[in-house]
Amino acid sequence: MLADLDLIEGVGLLAAALTTYSFLPQVYKTWKTKDVSAFSLTTFTLFFIGIVCWLIYGIYKESLSMILANSITMASSFVILLLIIKYRKP
Repeated sequence: MLADLDLIEGVGLLAAALTTYSFLPQVYKTWKTKDVSAFSLTTFTLFFIGIVCWLIYGIYKESLSMILANSITMASSFVILLLIIKYRKP
């Protein structure tokens, strides 16, 4: 049973790494180009709130993969939110 949990947590960590790090090139590109014209402030705000909720849930469940993934994604989406606010055109 413990080995199954370790395997599942390993799959969770792999999924967390892939989905989290797939977001980072977009953060980098947006940071460099300052082009936020394709981003919706509403969408990223809702996304950020959802990630915070997932982080809280991961902490409650004591899931390392959920905590790590959502902490990094929360930080990345927060950067995008700040860039949208700073560089959006009126």
